[in-house]
Amino acid sequence: MSVDGTDEEGWGSPEEETQAVVEAVGRQLKLWRQAAGLRPAEFAAVMGYGENLIYKIERGVRIPRPEYLDKADGALGAAGKIAAMKKDLEQARYPKKVRDLAKLEALAVELGAYSNHNLHGLLQTREYAQALLQTWRPAYSQDEVERMVAARMARRSIFERSPAPSLTFVQEEVTLRRPLGGTMVLRRQLEHLLEVGQLRNVEIQVMPTDREDHAGMGGRIQVLKFGDGSAVGRDEGQATSGAISDPKEIRILELRYGIIRAQALTPRESLAFIEKALGET
Repeated sequence: MSVDGTDEEGWGSPEEETQAVVEAVGRQLKLWRQAAGLRPAEFAAVMGYGENLIYKIERGVRIPRPEYLDKADGALGAAGKIAAMKKDLEQARYPKKVRDLAKLEALAVELGAYSNHNLHGLLQTREYAQALLQTWRPAYSQDEVERMVAARMARRSIFERSPAPSLTFVQEEVTLRRPLGGTMVLRRQLEHLLEVGQLRNVEIQVMPTDREDHAGMGGRIQVLKFGDGSAVGRDEGQATSGAISDPKEIRILELRYGIIRAQALTPRESLAFIEKALGET
């Protein structure tokens, strides 16, 4: 059985916006435990976790992991009722800025993004995302890395939406060559790009390093368009990195992104470029 304290590593704490949901799930877990006639120490022994963690989950101080809910469901004979709460906690495990971004992406009918240092989050494999986040300084805790990787992987559901949104990405050549996590991680990442690039609603373009004229030197940009005609964007070159919704500024972002796409390799040329890079890796 895990020892109190050590088994809390990697268990997230709820943020203000999700506190009520986490507390409600904790109360339900406590009621199920009491109905089964188990004291916290006894339930901890059955679950294989420390008693202190059991208390914290039931008080809403810690967010129960999906595997915890599955195990509790079986241990308490809940017949799927506890396991069903995984859906309620799905968003609670992710940082607020990621939840907000995921909501926008879920509503977007078009997404266009230019990335200059890293592969866009929607294009990343789990291994690549983990390796990338582990390079950031100050260093994230393992808990933070796990939460952000999980959130990033959940956002990839945009590729499965119906009707499918139009997704375009322009990637700097260097993002295809930097071996974050090692050669094998990069190889699997390039293979994933080739797979995603075959989707009919996705276009991936590569901006070669040797381009003499480049409209993206101000940094990465992203534009999301919605069914009602509105749009929101982000521009790394601006003094603030917050969301942009002013129509005039959006038009400027769209103009820049259009020029960047025109200067990059075509989608067909880009897939051939990625395939060549894979062969050289």
